Amino acid sequence: MNRRIQWLIGAVILIVILAIITIRTIPILFYPDLPYIAFFTRCLFILLLASIFCLYRVVKGPTAPDRVVAIDILGVLIVGFCAILCIPTGRSWYIDIGIAWALQSFIATIALAKYIEGKDFDE
Repeated sequence: MNRRIQWLIGAVILIVILAIITIRTIPILFYPDLPYIAFFTRCLFILLLASIFCLYRVVKGPTAPDRVVAIDILGVLIVGFCAILCIPTGRSWYIDIGIAWALQSFIATIALAKYIEGKDFDE
């Protein structure tokens, strides 16, 4: 019974968050005359929600490989944030940051996976 209540509370919270994402927009941090401002703000909210779920999996993950995968997904989400911010702000250096972050995230994930397996980095 306790487990069902937790699932119900989680489902209600998820529905409320998704309703907020689809109805409200964040304050304007982009060009005010951008035609698709609501789309970009909703994209940022969805990426933020996915980041919260990944952080939960990093903290609560039952095994170390689950945590490594969640950290890798966080890296992909940060690249997504950079890509979304590049379009409405008109700053191309966000893409440069995203590319550098993707490379760093890939190398860190490989290193962490090798460390968890107990192998040396040169193997």
